[in-house]
Amino acid sequence: MGRNKLLYIEDEPFLGRIVKESLESRDFSVSMTDDGSDAIALFKKVEPDICVLDVMLPGKDGYAIAKEIRNVRADVPIIFVTAKTQTHDVLKGFESGGNDYIKKPFSVEELLVRINNLLQLTNNKSSSLPESIKFGRFEFLPLRYELKMEGFERKLSHREATLLHLLLTHKNTQILRKDILMKIWGDDSFFNSRNLDVYIAKLREYLKPDPSIKVTTIKGHGYLFTVS
Repeated sequence: MGRNKLLYIEDEPFLGRIVKESLESRDFSVSMTDDGSDAIALFKKVEPDICVLDVMLPGKDGYAIAKEIRNVRADVPIIFVTAKTQTHDVLKGFESGGNDYIKKPFSVEELLVRINNLLQLTNNKSSSLPESIKFGRFEFLPLRYELKMEGFERKLSHREATLLHLLLTHKNTQILRKDILMKIWGDDSFFNSRNLDVYIAKLREYLKPDPSIKVTTIKGHGYLFTVS
């Protein structure tokens, strides 16, 4: 198996050089630019296995780059590097298609752990997911993060797609809230619990056109996903 290809967008030259050299010494092939405007062209050229994007960039910020990447490829993992720690900034990162984020300053070792975890999750997911799942009037394509219904198509974010797949695999069976949080976010903190509420509300909205599909809250426990 060849080296994993990584796209790294960072406008701090000193930090960028340290991270690039450290990852290359650990057998990654790193393509780096310091200008957000060059990111998509480089992404298409390199076809990376994973992307690490600084949020604050000249030309185009990391959120905008992530959205464009998601339009090209839905499945590539994206890690945001950010000095911002406010809740709305982190949420914006996930909404833009990010899978994880790491706060500055950070150690290369921590970044490496996050990179390897996401690569492993992506590889495991790709090998075990079906191409298509039909339920009610919908068709869900997990590998492409697409939800379709009678000519209409919606692109889902990584977490929306992961949550929908989890609910579908537990159809007509109660799934505990804590289990969802641990599988998707890796911990059941209050912040992630609030995130889950947002994502459940979004999925309900997306699925509303088919009244036979329900995501019912079991208070104090979790959810019941049913298709009648």
